[in-house]
Amino acid sequence: MSEAYTYILRCADGSLYTGWTTDLDRRLTAHNAGTGAKYTRGRLPVTLVYHETFATKEEAMAREWAIKQLSRAEKLALIKTAT
Repeated sequence: MSEAYTYILRCADGSLYTGWTTDLDRRLTAHNAGTGAKYTRGRLPVTLVYHETFATKEEAMAREWAIKQLSRAEKLALIKTAT
């Protein structure tokens, strides 16, 4: 199994989207092509602002769920740690 990633995107309207993937470049391209998540389709373009790497997709999915439980302020603080 290859690496898996949990990521946060900043949408054109300023909202944040959290997801997971095994291929960050492919997934970001899909989001910006309008073939990613339904949420991001009407909020293009999107920019990758944060990601974490995991050994398994299960770990990435668990982290995605945990990030989605955070408040917007907590997500912004998390993003700030990556810059």
